[in-house]
Amino acid sequence: MPLPRTVLITAAARGLARGVAIDLARAGYRVAFTFRTDGTPPDGTLAALRTAGGGREALAIAADHGVSGDTEQAVRAAESAFGGLDIYIHSVGPIIVRSFAKSTMADYHALLAANLDSAVEGAFAALPGMRSRGFGRLVFFGMNGSHLTNPARNMSLYGAAKAGVVAFARTLALEEAAAGITVNVVEPGDIRDKEIDRAGAHTIPADNPTGHAGSWEDVAYAVRFFVSDDASFINGMTLGVNGGLVEPHE
Repeated sequence: MPLPRTVLITAAARGLARGVAIDLARAGYRVAFTFRTDGTPPDGTLAALRTAGGGREALAIAADHGVSGDTEQAVRAAESAFGGLDIYIHSVGPIIVRSFAKSTMADYHALLAANLDSAVEGAFAALPGMRSRGFGRLVFFGMNGSHLTNPARNMSLYGAAKAGVVAFARTLALEEAAAGITVNVVEPGDIRDKEIDRAGAHTIPADNPTGHAGSWEDVAYAVRFFVSDDASFINGMTLGVNGGLVEPHE
C-alpha cells in the first residue's frame, strides 16, 4: 500500500494551525509542523498528533519564519523525515493591530517577512519535489476579505501582507496546475477562541450572520477539503471560513 500523504504545516504549536494539524493526523496524514523555540513548546501538539494518528510518525521542526532561510530548512527537514512532501500549509501569520500613524518600518518589515516572504520561500522550497512527483497541495492562510483587499482599521500593514499572500497563491495556482499541483487559500473569520471546538463555538454569540462563533474545526474542515485527492479540480480558490461575515473582523 502507498504511504499516507505527508504534510508540513507552519506555526502549529498552538492556535488554529494546531487544530488543523490534529485534524489531518486523524484523517491519516503524516504531519510535520513548525514551532518557535521562544514560543509555545511543541510537546503538546506532538503528543496530540501521535494520539490522533494512532501512533503514526509526527515531527516538530524549530523555525522562525521571520528569518530568511528558516522556512526552506523546515521544508527540507520534513522532506528528509518523510521521504518527500505532498502538502505544504502556510498558516503562519503574525499580526500587529496598530494604526499606521503609530506603526514603524520595522513593523512593516517584520510582518512582510513572516507573512509574505515566508510564503514565497516555502513555495520555492516545496514545489520542485511536488513537480517531480506530479502531485502537490499548497494551502495559504489569508485574512478575512484579503482577496478583495477589504480595509480594516489598525491593520494596514497586516492587511497588505495578507493581500500579497493571496495574490501570490492565486498566481501559483495558474502556473503549477499542469504539474498536478493545486494552490488554494483559506481566510479564517474572526475566531477569537482558537481552542474551542465546533460544539462549544455554537454556544458563543458572535456578530456574524450565523450569530455564533467559529472554531478550529471549521477551519480544519476547509483545509482538509482543499488537500484531499478528491479536490484535484479545485484550484486558485479563496474560501472564507467566517459564518458569512463580510468585514475583516466583528
